[in-house]
Parts: sequence; C-alpha cells; structure tokens
Amino acid sequence: MPERIGVIGAGYVGLVTGACLASMGHQVTLRDIDEAKVRMIEGGDPPIHEDGLRQLMHECRDRLRATLDLGEMLEASQIVFIAVDTPPTHSGDADLSRVMTVLDELEQIGATGDHVLVMKSTVPVGTGERVRAELDKRGLEHVGYCSNPEFLKEGVAIADFLSPDRVVIGDFRAADGDAVAALYEPLGAPILRTSVPTAEMIKYASNAFLATKISFINEIANVCEEVGADVTEVAEGMGLDARIGPKFLSAGVGFGGSCFPKDVSALKQLAGNSGYHFQLLTSVIEVNELQKRRVVGKLKRHLGDLENKEIALLGLAFKPGTDDMREASSVVLAARLLAEAASVRAYDPVAIDAARHTVRGVEFYDDPWACVTGADAVVLVTEWPEIVGLDWPKVAQVMRGDVLVDGRNALDPADAVAAGFAYEGIGRVAPS
Repeated sequence: MPERIGVIGAGYVGLVTGACLASMGHQVTLRDIDEAKVRMIEGGDPPIHEDGLRQLMHECRDRLRATLDLGEMLEASQIVFIAVDTPPTHSGDADLSRVMTVLDELEQIGATGDHVLVMKSTVPVGTGERVRAELDKRGLEHVGYCSNPEFLKEGVAIADFLSPDRVVIGDFRAADGDAVAALYEPLGAPILRTSVPTAEMIKYASNAFLATKISFINEIANVCEEVGADVTEVAEGMGLDARIGPKFLSAGVGFGGSCFPKDVSALKQLAGNSGYHFQLLTSVIEVNELQKRRVVGKLKRHLGDLENKEIALLGLAFKPGTDDMREASSVVLAARLLAEAASVRAYDPVAIDAARHTVRGVEFYDDPWACVTGADAVVLVTEWPEIVGLDWPKVAQVMRGDVLVDGRNALDPADAVAAGFAYEGIGRVAPS
C-alpha cells in the first residue's frame, strides 16, 4: 500500500532514498534548506552524480517533489526519514547540530501528526535515546522514532537500496518499527529488528570492519613489495576462502569518501569517550594515511627531488561512478606533491568541477591527453573505465618522463613495462 513519505535532507542519501521509495510507488516529499538544490530536483536534475538517478527521478516525477518548507513536507507525509549531514567535529565526535535543528523546527511548528521519524543519517550510539528524550521533553511524545541505517555504496546506490543485503530497523515502539518494515518488505531482503542503540552500532561496526579489511590488504601489499610477492594474487587466494571473501581486498592508495574515514574516526572516538582505547582502529587510520605517503615515496625513488617535476593525477573522485570528493585520496596526494614543490595537473571524467572547489594549486584539465602530455610521471588515482581504457603506449609516447604509479592496480604490469613505463603498482613487482 503506498505511503506518504517525507525526507529531510536532499543530499546523497536523502535523494537516493527518496527517489527509490518513489519508484516503489510511494508519494515522497523531499525537504532541503538549499534553494538551488530544491529547484534542481523540482526540475528533474539531480545535484549529485549517481548512475541511473536522473532516469529514476524522471520515471517517478509524479511521486517525487522537493520543498524548502518543513511544515509543507510534514503535511504531505507520515513516515519521515532524516538524512542530514553529521560531519566530524575537531574533537572527532560526530556533529549532531543538524539533527538537533530538525527537532527545534518540529517544536517550533508544533508538529501534531503521529509521524514516525526514521534516522538514516549515521549517528553515534546513544543518539536515538537522546532524540527520544528530546522529543518527549518538547511535547512531541506522539512522534515515533526509529533507527534505519543506510548501507549504500556510491556508484551503485540505487541497486543497493532496491536489492539490499539486509535492512536494519531499531525502534522504541514495535508499531513504529512495523511501519518502517512494511516499506521494505516488497524488496524481499532480510529485515533485522533490534533496539535503537544496536542498530546504530551495526552501521559503525560494518563500516569499520570494511575499512579494516582495506587497511589490512594494504599492509599485506607493503610487505609484498619487500618480499617480491604479488598482492593481487595473494588477495585472490585469500578471497577464495569463504570465511574471508573477495570483497574489499583490493590494495591501493587507501579508502576515502563520506563514510569510512568519518565512521572509523567516530567509532574510535565513541570508544574513547566510553573509556576504551580502540587500538585496532588507530592502526587502520594510520595505515590509510601511510598509503598516500608511499605514493610520494615511489615517485621520489624514480625522479629524485620532485621540485618542478610535472605530476599528472588521473582520477580525482574517491571512487569511480561518483563526483564525491570527500576524503578523496587525490586531495591528500595533491597537497603532499605541492609541498614537495612539484607541479600538479589533474583530470577526472566526472568530478572535475567538484575538485575545483576542493583542491588548490592544481592545474585542471578536461581532457586526459592534455593532462599527461609532457608529464614526468602519471599517477592513476581513480580507476574510471575512461582512464583504465586509455591507449597507454600512446600515453608513454606523449609524456616527458616514463614513471607510472598505478594506485589501484588497474593495469597489467607487463603491458605497462612493454609500453615503456617504469611501472610501480601497490604490492606488485613489475617484470624487468
């Protein structure tokens, strides 16, 4: 049965959630405070890059709308998803100011309907209990609350929402959880019903484990370089073990994006605030930072002093399929190369405009060939198909130097060497 759905926050999670729920037949009203974003959505133009999102918005345009007015959204909805940002503060804790602002607004307009608030934003364990207490204190006892963490991967977010591995719902009142569960039942995925704190912890624990897996294989890659092993074959052998599995075993320049760095740090901080030192996560973070430094070290091993050397970065987004520059490895690489007095040029097929607002001191190119021509070294940072599929022998010809650092192990080392490159992968030994 179609429901009336509201979504507070029309960013990455909110817009994908709203569009997918609308595609399932529900009437969805998005609310955001950014007027430009609201206008774009109303015009059918997604403000983010996500494969299939524009088409999905077009297909369900009669069931998906956006507004600046919270009261208008509340009148049009019964179940309200909260999908606002919770960025890290200087202390490492999650900034819940946007969540609390929602409660302030609900109190100000005197929300009278029996709405159910559903927390999609990633929030520290204990936030739900704090929100429940605040609702009660503000005279909003009738407003329900559930925790429903998201597990979307950028680039395949629509598929992840519509075909999830699991749906986690934490509630204080079973009836509220039942209402949220009913939305997901048509998807046929396992629905795990828990307490609110448990649902909050599942989100943090999941992302921290995946980040740990990435840092582990990067440590193995670094050891492989010392002993002459190939980390891609090591990862393949490990992944065939059903207890380990093949996913998140790709060595590279480290993880980024809006989730892993923030959530790992937040969980470490949460543990510290509770009096527990989460030593493993400290190492996960350190290894992730080490991977960027090692790329600079590889370049210096071939080029010596990097002053005035022309370094081309191919790929800027934190992963293919998105224009998200949050915690992207390219940002750190560019900054460290500039600190070495190198000249940095950069190309990305999608994220170039977003990068211009994030990275300073870099020369941006809209064409990969202009970017690599005359470069002393090329670093493959993001494994976009458009980049991996370049004519690499031709790249070698138009460069001034011959150094290629494959930061994602996306290329064949033998082919790269045959093309004339001094090839450096991550945890791989190039043939001589």
